[in-house]
Order: sequence, then structure tokens, then C-alpha cells
Amino acid sequence: MTMIRVFVLIAAFLVNSGVFETVNYESQRNHLLDIINKEIKSLEGHTGISELSASVYSAIKNTPREQFVPPDLRPFAYENRPLSIGHGQTISQPLIVALMTELLKISPTHTVLEIGTGSGHQAAILSRLAKEVHTIEIIPSLAKKAQDIFQKFGYQNIFSYIGDGYIGLTQHAPYDAIIVTAASSHIPPPLLKQLKEGGKMVIPVGGAYQTQNLILLTKTSDGFRSRNILPVRFVPMVREK
Repeated sequence: MTMIRVFVLIAAFLVNSGVFETVNYESQRNHLLDIINKEIKSLEGHTGISELSASVYSAIKNTPREQFVPPDLRPFAYENRPLSIGHGQTISQPLIVALMTELLKISPTHTVLEIGTGSGHQAAILSRLAKEVHTIEIIPSLAKKAQDIFQKFGYQNIFSYIGDGYIGLTQHAPYDAIIVTAASSHIPPPLLKQLKEGGKMVIPVGGAYQTQNLILLTKTSDGFRSRNILPVRFVPMVREK
């Protein structure tokens, strides 16, 4: 067998085995955004939102989801569904990430608190919209992985902590927005105290591994306004023992 023939066979093997294969994540991301906008439009009666704002669309488009999922799940990074990140936790469904982000109405002057860092994907999107993002994760290994990703890809306005998200983070309160990415049986009182007047909180409320309600709260001078947005299903909030 000639040397050229051997090279051709080796090259064919490498291509077929995926060694030389390149994935067009940008194309997949754009396709997913089209799907999200169609879903957002279909949910307008529940949410009052007809489409993603230009700022949220841009934040999602410029935050590569494949960087936040385990390597073996990267082929599924742009499917519109949650994916496992270990420890019984998930990276949330892209549609829900987009919707929760949109509901908060974040501006470039805002300081945001996130409860449940998880993979870091939601915090990364928020960081493109807000002045600062403070994010808490109770599982140390997940927090460390997310911190490594933030450092590797230059997310300089994300501040990551390990701790019990139920009690929030008083040292940087009050917050313009709070996002909770795990389900609680009730709205944690410490988080209500840490929300700025006029600020918004979005949180899934309900039982563990059951359908919950995604609730949007707005803090007013005399209390809170609350809206049930739509049914969702999140992993339960983990507490310190």
C-alpha cells in the first residue's frame, strides 16, 4: 500500500471518528434563539412578553452555552432542555433562562443577586446586562467549576460565593434584582429584605420534583406585588444542614 493511500485512510478514520470534526455552535445558538423567540411569543398570554429584548437576545447570543455543560453533553448544548451538571443539579432550559432574565428588566447600573450558581451559565448572561452579579452556590465543587469558567473566559463582574442561598448575601444588599434558580416551598424572607425598593425577584415556588409556579415579585414602598407567570419544574433548593 502506498504512503499516500495510508495517509488518506488515516485521515478518513480521523474525520469519521470526530477528531477533525468541528461543530458550528454559533449556527446552533442562532437556531435556538429562533426557537426561544417563537416560544416566548406563544407564552405572551402568561408572561406579557411578546419577544426577547435586544439586550437579552444579545446577552444569550454572546454567552456560549457549550462552555458551561460537561464535555460529553456538548453535542446537546443547544437543545431547548435542561442538562445534568452532576450532584443532582442541572443547567436550566434555555427558554426558562431567557424568560427569567427578561422578567427582571436588568439595566447596566444594576447589582444582581443569583441564588444557585450551578454551571454559571445564568450568571454569565446576567453579567452582560448588569453592573455586578453576585452568585451563591451551596455545592463547593460546582461553585469551583463555575469560578474556573468565569476566570478562564474573563467574566470580571461576577463575584462567586459558596454558601446557603436561602439566607442571601447581606454585605452587598440591597439588590436591584434577585434571581433564584432552584425551587423553594416558600419565598425566603431574607431575600425579600435584601431586595431594593422597586427591585424585582423571580423565583420558582413549590414542592420538590413537582410542578412549581414561577413568581415575579416587585418590591414597593408598602410591600410587594406578586405575579404568577407560568408552571415550571426546577430542582429543589439545597440548604445547609
